[in-house]
Amino acid sequence: MVLKPSGPKIEAEAESNLRRIILLFLLLAVVVTAWIYWGSTSPSHSRETLAPIVNKEPVNYATRTFDPAAPPPDMPPLRPGDYAQCDSNFVSDARITGQTRRTDPSHGTVTISQVHVTLKLNITVWLPGDASQQVVDHEQGHRQISEFYYQNAEKLAERISAGYIGRQIEVAGADLNAEADKQLQNVASEITAEYGRELNTEPTQLLFDSITDHGRNGVVAKDAVDHALKNVSVEFAPPAASEQPNPH
Repeated sequence: MVLKPSGPKIEAEAESNLRRIILLFLLLAVVVTAWIYWGSTSPSHSRETLAPIVNKEPVNYATRTFDPAAPPPDMPPLRPGDYAQCDSNFVSDARITGQTRRTDPSHGTVTISQVHVTLKLNITVWLPGDASQQVVDHEQGHRQISEFYYQNAEKLAERISAGYIGRQIEVAGADLNAEADKQLQNVASEITAEYGRELNTEPTQLLFDSITDHGRNGVVAKDAVDHALKNVSVEFAPPAASEQPNPH
């Protein structure tokens, strides 16, 4: 004789099986969610998928005249013997975004998730009211050198910034958010400083002045610009420590 389970027992077993199935689905959902979360927030994933954002603004150029006997207060000083100058100001403004993970109330790790850089080049050519065409051409030569380096400045900024994305920084303090902001500001300063070091136009500008004797020897400015750009790596000799750099 085979005894069959009674009705209430069958219902209890069915209910138990249903709970197991529901629990299994819930556990599977948790595993999948965790996998997606960790995959999308891991530093290696961020490094592969995020690229720096670089905004390069057009060159801001202006020409100003001045009275050598009474130069305006906002004009950079001329070196003895110079009649004019080209003042080139390369600007890099880096903004850093990061995610902070706390390990305890006073410690954590900041992961850099994005770098946004804005680049500018402000050029002002200062000319005396009676400047000759030769002086004008010489200062325009300095301008051309600055603009040449600025042509691909965004690629330089992208390369520098990319090396920081995904970098992790340990922070500690009573206010972790404030400490994280401080560290991200330090990184922004590092990126700006590295951009300035690598973009450095001074060797080419100094070589151009050497070729033209600061615009006094009659060498065609355009030819001197071309020569300086092509040969700066082999011809430039750093000035002696006692010499002051040219303000161009």
